[in-house]
Amino acid sequence: MTLQNKILSVAKDTILNEAKAVAHLESLLDDSFSNAVECIYNSKGRVIITGIGKSAIIATKIVATLNSTGTPAIFMHAADAIHGDLGTILEDDVVICISKSGNTPEIKVLVPLIKNFNNKLIAITGNKDSFLGQQADYVLNAFVEKEACPNNLAPTTSTTAQLVIGDALAVCLLDLRGFSSKDFAKYHPGGALGKKLYLRVSDITKANQKPEVSLTTDIKKVIVEISEKMLGVTAVTKDNKIVGIITDGDLRRMLAKTDNFEALTAQDIMSESPKTIDNDAMAVDAMDVLETNGISQLLAEENGTYSGVVHLHNLIREGII
Repeated sequence: MTLQNKILSVAKDTILNEAKAVAHLESLLDDSFSNAVECIYNSKGRVIITGIGKSAIIATKIVATLNSTGTPAIFMHAADAIHGDLGTILEDDVVICISKSGNTPEIKVLVPLIKNFNNKLIAITGNKDSFLGQQADYVLNAFVEKEACPNNLAPTTSTTAQLVIGDALAVCLLDLRGFSSKDFAKYHPGGALGKKLYLRVSDITKANQKPEVSLTTDIKKVIVEISEKMLGVTAVTKDNKIVGIITDGDLRRMLAKTDNFEALTAQDIMSESPKTIDNDAMAVDAMDVLETNGISQLLAEENGTYSGVVHLHNLIREGII
């Protein structure tokens, strides 16, 4: 076996091992899981998630997922907790403790302290019979038969299982809260994802110039309007309502058809009934219209009147594509 084939074989075995372990988690779900979700959902406090070692790293990810989906959460390192950070926990908070064995020294010290505060304790552990499992109000079983590590030592499959349990918790809570894409946008305002969720057509049209001619505007003025507004298009309007559109392509086709265009007006070369979009629509919806119709510009309307232009380049620049 070549070195390359050996590497691929180990990688595939790792993925298959973890995939089987994740699939097995479904059979381990019981009433304790649903009760834990209800406990968090009905709580007036936050979710405090703690762990040590690799479990602590998984805890930080679950915290991030909960926070971004409408469930306030805070990470508390198990070792720091017993040296002052227990003050993080407030009266109505729910505590989730993550530990594969459930028997690490820090966990054995921490759990009784949490119980003394009378906070509900949820365990994510691979050992239901462990100290943590016995002390917790709700136990979420993250048992795996073996790690992907060939020595069955390095936390690999077990941490993947913990992460999946955390995702399942977050998605269940998201569903119970009726958390929508609009809610999601509130917590993700930055980057391309955020813009897809909150950027509207109006945000683009107000930043663009507004090319506009009437039905009787002569061709020279049409060309100047398209050139000066730099969007490769102009709307043709009557009483501020869109009646047509003229693009760079329309001008090229006109020049190919006739040498005498001085007597022509916008009405003679415009395309009627152009594709339009409401000014309040999402920018990502404008992208769908452009892609579906194979066009580069889209006219926008507000209350039935012309409001501006959305260009493909606008959407590329904003990271919508």
